[in-house]
Amino acid sequence: MVFNSLTFILFFIIILILHNLPFSWRVKKFNLLIASYIFYAAWSPPFVILLWVATVIDWFVAQWMARTDDKKKRKKILLISLIANLGMLGYFKYGNFLLANFVSLVKLLGIDYQPPESSILLPIGISFYTFVTLSYTIDIYRKEIEPAKSFLDYSLLITFFPHLVAGPILRAAQFLPQCLEERKATLQQLGWGFSLIVLGLFDKVVLADGIVAPVSDAVYWMKGNVSWTQGWIGSFAFTAQLFLDFNGYSLCAIGSALCLGFVFPDNFRFPYAAIGFSDFWTRMHISLSSWLRDYLYISLGGNRKGTFRTFCNLMITMLLGGLWHGATWHHVIFGGISGGLLVIEIILVRYFGAIDFLKTKLAQFGLMLLTFFVFSVSLVMFRAPGVGNALRMYGSMFSFADSDKILFSNPQGIAIIVVILWLLTSHWLLRNSSLEETFSKMPWWLHSLILSLLIIVIILTPGENRTFIYFQF
Repeated sequence: MVFNSLTFILFFIIILILHNLPFSWRVKKFNLLIASYIFYAAWSPPFVILLWVATVIDWFVAQWMARTDDKKKRKKILLISLIANLGMLGYFKYGNFLLANFVSLVKLLGIDYQPPESSILLPIGISFYTFVTLSYTIDIYRKEIEPAKSFLDYSLLITFFPHLVAGPILRAAQFLPQCLEERKATLQQLGWGFSLIVLGLFDKVVLADGIVAPVSDAVYWMKGNVSWTQGWIGSFAFTAQLFLDFNGYSLCAIGSALCLGFVFPDNFRFPYAAIGFSDFWTRMHISLSSWLRDYLYISLGGNRKGTFRTFCNLMITMLLGGLWHGATWHHVIFGGISGGLLVIEIILVRYFGAIDFLKTKLAQFGLMLLTFFVFSVSLVMFRAPGVGNALRMYGSMFSFADSDKILFSNPQGIAIIVVILWLLTSHWLLRNSSLEETFSKMPWWLHSLILSLLIIVIILTPGENRTFIYFQF
């Protein structure tokens, strides 16, 4: 069940009706919990058991940890949560990856080892709900929050369907206080929540799936070398697809929650207007980048232990962030490239950051374009099916050699350029604003007209019913 499906629309209408009936707040929360399990079970009912296991373990770990002030004992209790959650994540997400690399390693040693055929399936959303449960127990270990008093509230934190499969990654401090009193959307919240869903579906259905994804897929799955033109158009198409697809999901998630009276944090703040990569990662997939900062980078020592350790901590954090995205070496390398770019930026800022020209609007705009360009290039390693494919793509992009292969028509290439220019322009103009602030300045009739036109375009847009990119992570 995905946001861009008729099944979800029917499901959500039923949830909205139940949520606005005169039931008690406890019954309404129970309805949301059951609905969330149904939503998750629509993919694979057996994996609901994993969700239960993670929920129950961390509930008892948190309660146990809160009953003692002994730091050593609290560490040992926290270790139970870390082993259980990371153990499940490691087995299901990285089991095949580790086994394949072990087989390759022993072959180098001259040992011909043939393991039994593995059929480990990746439970959808496990990377996201694992981080939710871990943040809960770590925050309690750090004494930043108190354990939830209600198992129902805590279970809803983990399983609430808008964020369950692909985020935003919620924190207990953001969500649990909202469970204390009845949440029912005001007319203003309902209107804005519906607007976000429409905007999200437009990003996903029309722009991501209808325009950029077919070109991106055609280029990256092309056999043999691609031409210079194809390489650059394909890579820019994926840069647009990544944002439009995931931002579309996030807007639908935030909008769905708001229609039920719950407020989620923003997950994107016009990232393609970022000036440098430190700025970029405060705008792109915010719930993940802030999670990695708060629970990994800072735990490693952050920038408190000198320049060399700061660089090491950044590299470790980004390498693991790359591995979180996928159990492949090209995802790890992408994480290494991202970490390296942050290190290079820190060095450059130290030597050149005081130059007055760099603070002018013209220079800032140029740095924004440079950031976007370098990120697009780095994404080739993220999107390609493997390291070899990525290197071949880089070879085509930087060889300036064209071929006779025509992969897509000129109108498709022009459409990619138009989408990229629209993204860059809109992000730049709105970089210090927000969608809500922008729409609130519009007269009601213009707001309604825009939404009506978007709905018509969504309905009329042909194409595949693709799942969201981040479902695979």
